[in-house]
Amino acid sequence: MIRPSQRIPLPGPHARQLGFSLIEIMVVVVIMGIMAALIVPNIMDRPDQARAVAARQDIGAIMQALKLYRLDNGRYPTTEQGLRVLTGEAAAGGPKGRSYMDHLPNDPWGTPYQYLNPGVHGEIDVFSLGADGRAGGEGNDADIGSWSR
Repeated sequence: MIRPSQRIPLPGPHARQLGFSLIEIMVVVVIMGIMAALIVPNIMDRPDQARAVAARQDIGAIMQALKLYRLDNGRYPTTEQGLRVLTGEAAAGGPKGRSYMDHLPNDPWGTPYQYLNPGVHGEIDVFSLGADGRAGGEGNDADIGSWSR
């Protein structure tokens, strides 16, 4: 049996409904829109920055392998031999050489790294042509090379 002090109140004509009003929901949506407008541009730049960092790291590893090649052979590989000699691949019909790298990575945009001996910016140049795959450019299309590490 329910005692009078234990009665459960029933909703009456003056009971307040719980929930959000249309104005409250609109305020929250506007605040979220403003936050998204401020944050999204910063996040969208990150993949391009990550690709540039990855290219610089790859170029650094290739340069280290080229220095080891030079220590063993007394010179850097020629432009014609290219970077493939670092993997031990035979150059122009020559014998298979020592391996300085397991494999040659492509740049983050999927194209092979470029190599010049003699270089334009130094004794040798290793570089990526950037997102556009063409020499020069600005921003994401800029060349990333051993001279700009």
